[in-house]
Amino acid sequence: MLVGIPKEIKNHEYRVGLTPISVQELIGHGHKVLVETQAGAAIGFTDDDYKAAGAEIVNSAKEVFASAELIIKVKEPQVIERQMLRSEQTLFTYLHLAPDAPQTNDLIVSGATCIAYEMVTDKDGRLPLLAPMSEVAGRMSIQAGAHCLEKYCGGRGVLLGGVPGVEPAKVVILGGGVVGASAAAMAVGMGADVVILDRSIDALRRLDAHYGNRIKTVYSTSATIEEHVVNADLVIGGVLIPGATAPKLISRELVSRMKSGSVIVDVAVDQGGCVETSHPTTHQDPVFTVDGVVHYCVANMPGAVARTSTIALNNATLPFVLELANKGTRRALDENPHLLNGLSVCRGVVTCEHVSTAQGLEYRTPESMLREI
Repeated sequence: MLVGIPKEIKNHEYRVGLTPISVQELIGHGHKVLVETQAGAAIGFTDDDYKAAGAEIVNSAKEVFASAELIIKVKEPQVIERQMLRSEQTLFTYLHLAPDAPQTNDLIVSGATCIAYEMVTDKDGRLPLLAPMSEVAGRMSIQAGAHCLEKYCGGRGVLLGGVPGVEPAKVVILGGGVVGASAAAMAVGMGADVVILDRSIDALRRLDAHYGNRIKTVYSTSATIEEHVVNADLVIGGVLIPGATAPKLISRELVSRMKSGSVIVDVAVDQGGCVETSHPTTHQDPVFTVDGVVHYCVANMPGAVARTSTIALNNATLPFVLELANKGTRRALDENPHLLNGLSVCRGVVTCEHVSTAQGLEYRTPESMLREI
């Protein structure tokens, strides 16, 4: 199969779909790989590295999209990329379609087969291709939040871990999944006063068993969210309903009652955000303030540590990329129900129920579309 790797063009996005080592694996299985020049240069993967791995370097994304059967990316395709997609192609990347109607419409028009990393499952129902970036984003959320709490960034001027004689910052984490657990690890390590809210007793039990009295675990209700958020210095939004728009757990009214200079890091912004006042920002312009509360809502947080993120992502995606290339898209989806769960748009039809519900679009099951590929 001819596999294409375009250079990412989202604002300050330096990750790349495949590393040279991953390319070498594909080449070893008899496939051909086209890589847009400088696709990985920003994180130390040079064109010569890709050539040494066996890839062919091309001068533009247009050449990649014109020839490749399987397009591997990191972030959702931008408008110009969506216009280059063709019906005979398979796109494998993060999509986060539920809150993004323009992207959904363009993918429908393209006719391409679009598989979302964030919807692929494993035998235990987890999300193995989302997990590594959730780990990165969760850890980064504490770094970003600690920075935003500094006075010159608009924050309260609070040191996350405090010092002897001065109490630490209160960090409230909404969601005890991968993002929340990763954020907790960093926040606890920095000496913060950490509270984690979740509706899963099992998740809270695991966190309690791991951290003991170093954190507080609280069952999430509207009342407990309100109680802890209004007293927080830093709030991390780490909730997820796979494929669906994130629930709005913090209202605009609640934001207005938070402490002036407190910080919200809404990691869920890729799926629309779990805070009513959130909207996506970029690494170039990452924060905004509402009612005195600093909001950090960068939609591609792991892109800031792009080398670490790329390698971690490739560790998870490579087996699925090899399966698609070795078997072809139709057979790979037919034989792997976990990969099939990632099928989101196919041949002009939405195949993710959460997306169809969020946008009022026609829905067909992924299984019913296999014969169309």
